[in-house]
Amino acid sequence: MRTISATRLARNTGEILDLVADRGEVVIVERNRAAIVQITAPKRSMTAAQALPGLEPVLSQHKAIAWLNDSSDAFDESVTDPSV
Repeated sequence: MRTISATRLARNTGEILDLVADRGEVVIVERNRAAIVQITAPKRSMTAAQALPGLEPVLSQHKAIAWLNDSSDAFDESVTDPSV
């Protein structure tokens, strides 16, 4: 966690945003020595299809595709009216 002044943020916005986005740092911005805002990167998420390439050392391509198909079989994509 890093604390900076609002003036430094204004002068170095790109650099500060890079710290947050690229390094995952949390930045607290202060004005008159009082914290006014916290800047954090959003939590990253991915779909199963995006995760598959990372699973290849663990799963064969055939098993990975089967896993993806099996994991989506349980989802019903139909639209229903909850008031009925």
